[in-house]
Amino acid sequence: MNSLRLTAALFTAILLAGASASSSAQTPPAATPTTLGKAKTVGKAGKPHLIPSMIVLNARGAKLQGKQLILDGISPNAIVFADRPVRAAGHALTAHVIEEWGANAPDSFAKDPPNATVSVLNKAKASVVDAVLTLRAPKLEGDKLTFEVDVLEGDLAGADGAVSVFMDIINLPSPRRTSHRSAWYAGAN
Repeated sequence: MNSLRLTAALFTAILLAGASASSSAQTPPAATPTTLGKAKTVGKAGKPHLIPSMIVLNARGAKLQGKQLILDGISPNAIVFADRPVRAAGHALTAHVIEEWGANAPDSFAKDPPNATVSVLNKAKASVVDAVLTLRAPKLEGDKLTFEVDVLEGDLAGADGAVSVFMDIINLPSPRRTSHRSAWYAGAN
C-alpha cells in the first residue's frame, strides 16, 4: 500500500513539474526593439490618414434594369482598402459610403461619380459576369441599394449569384468623408 502511495505521489510530482515547465515554455520571451518590426495597430482608431482607397460593396444579388443597378441583400458594411505603399484595409458602414454622394460637399460623388466593376457569380455555369458602370444617385431601402447608372461595358444578363461592386475612386484623390469614419487596419509599409 505504501509503494502505491509513493508511486502516486511521484507521478503527481512529475505531472506538476511537467505542467510548470510547459507553462513557462509557452511564455514568450520579452520583446526587444531589435527583434520586432514596426508595431501593427489593429482595431485602434488613431489619427486619420487620408489615403486614396478602393471600396467594395457586397450583396446577395444584382440586376440591371434599364439605367438602374439594383443590389439585393446589400451588406451593412463595405470593405475599404489601399494598395502599396500603404497596404491598409478596413471597413465602413454602407450608409456612410452612400453619404459620399451628398451634394453639399465640394468633392462629392454627385459631382464626379465613381466608376465601378460589378462582378456577379452565375451559379448554373459556375462563372462570373461583369459590367463596368458609372454609379449615380444611390438609394438605400432596408437591404436593397439602387443606383442610377451609365453602362460603360458589359452586362449582367444571366447572373444570379453573389455580387461584389469594386468602386474605383482613384480619380478622386481628395480626402473622403468615409475615411474619417472607417475602421482601418494598418499593414506593412
